[in-house]
Amino acid sequence: MRSPALLLIPFIVLPILEITLLIRVGSVIGVLPTIALVIGTAAAGAWLLRREGLGVLARVRAALDAGQMPARELLDGAAILIGGVLLLTPGFITDALGLFCLLPATRRLLIDLLARQVTVVAAGGFRGQAGGQARGSRTIDGEFRRED
Repeated sequence: MRSPALLLIPFIVLPILEITLLIRVGSVIGVLPTIALVIGTAAAGAWLLRREGLGVLARVRAALDAGQMPARELLDGAAILIGGVLLLTPGFITDALGLFCLLPATRRLLIDLLARQVTVVAAGGFRGQAGGQARGSRTIDGEFRRED
């Protein structure tokens, strides 16, 4: 099990760094431009999240229609979700990390890096069409008519 000290980074250290950076940027460019920049990155992040998310959704549907497991597309979707949350969180560090997850080229690099660390083992059969039966299933599709 991982050490609880690892929770210090996202929940204590990162907000302290974000606040420090916001104060420094605010002292250089001013308070209102800093606030506008934070709001602007959140709006741009929401737009990019919607655009990339819809694209991945279309690719997932296409893979399922072709009877293929959309593993890569699901990883794209997870990275887009994480990137969207990071971009909507106020701060410049989270914005940079969120942008890294949302842009297609850097997202591909991130997924390739993670894919090297993970081994995926498929269990059972996969059918791309809804209503497909799992291997070894005892369910029989059919129709009946009652005669009295």
